[in-house]
Amino acid sequence: MELQEEMSTSDVVLLLGSVPERTADLVYWLDEARLRYRHGPAFPTLGSLIAHLVDSAPKVDALLRHAHLDGQTTADVRAAIDPSHDQELTQPLQEALEDFARVRRRTVDLLHGWGHAEWERAITDPRGSEMNLLDVCRLVAKHEMAHVAQIRNLSALLPEPREGGPIRPAGVNGQ
Repeated sequence: MELQEEMSTSDVVLLLGSVPERTADLVYWLDEARLRYRHGPAFPTLGSLIAHLVDSAPKVDALLRHAHLDGQTTADVRAAIDPSHDQELTQPLQEALEDFARVRRRTVDLLHGWGHAEWERAITDPRGSEMNLLDVCRLVAKHEMAHVAQIRNLSALLPEPREGGPIRPAGVNGQ
């Protein structure tokens, strides 16, 4: 499915539910050095991208729960979806991924019970935009899938681990 297309409620729930597993599949093998490796000054580390996803999951869950269960009509959607990128993982990778999956399962369970009225419930962002909860979930899914692609690309470009032995000088013609 192309993310430019209009996503149905089932598409959104499917994508949101798959992000933790897709993330875990891409990063399960990373050690601490690889999580902290920065490709360049403008690039985030893989650890900071994972921390970003893990940090946003409970914020998105809280936003949706407050809108659905408490009838809240205003919420800072952008702050929930896109919290700071400046943090690194504060817990071991496996724990962070398990927390992400646990929170997301809770969110997906909530969304499975929604009917048309819940998806169409309006929420107003302090910046003045108004959208329904389906649009919020579409925004979350697109944002998170972009980060999954970013994690895939950055992990594919990690330098190969070096052997601990001395570096042998190159011979004639680099051999």
